[in-house]
Amino acid sequence: MAGSALRKGYLVLYNAASAVAWATILGRVASVYFAKGAPFVPLVVDDFARVTQTFAVMEIFHALTGIVPAPIFTTVMQVASRLMLVWGISYPFPHLNSSAWYTSMLTAWSTTEVIRYSYFALKQVDFIPYWLHWLRYSAFLVLYPMGISSEVAMIIKALVGPADQLATWYPYALVAVLLSYIPGSVVLYSHMLSQRRKQVGGGAIKEKKEKKRQ
Repeated sequence: MAGSALRKGYLVLYNAASAVAWATILGRVASVYFAKGAPFVPLVVDDFARVTQTFAVMEIFHALTGIVPAPIFTTVMQVASRLMLVWGISYPFPHLNSSAWYTSMLTAWSTTEVIRYSYFALKQVDFIPYWLHWLRYSAFLVLYPMGISSEVAMIIKALVGPADQLATWYPYALVAVLLSYIPGSVVLYSHMLSQRRKQVGGGAIKEKKEKKRQ
């Protein structure tokens, strides 16, 4: 019982803090973009976004230890791809961050995470408004393609630009990463579509009907 309460308290704290961190990123990106434009966005958010995203390695730890019932493979895929972007593209090639693609990437990431972490924080206390539930399993229909296209664009900008200045093998590594997006994006998007069907689609309706019959 004590262990369960401790776990719940930790998850409320972790998810709430993560939601606040990503909301801060989203607020900074939006305010600076509309006030001054995309080139100024990284000046106020780059380091903070990198640190915030790096802390997402905890997601892998949570999945591995069973703290949350998350699929390990898809969790690792998503976290690894983002870490590659913040440490393998954004950090060594900071001039690329002035691109509108960087702004759209962070907008997609931060909006997704504010929704997701808010949902999981409130789930621990059994209080999830329907609109948040719907957003959790529907917003990705727009945000995922937006995020993926932005990530790919950032990698391509590095590939055709300064990648070979970092190391002779780096362009080849980026090509491999780009190729991995083909099966990777299909797997992740299919997984999210499956989750949506269970939560707000036909699967959810069927489950409600079965519960009523019992």
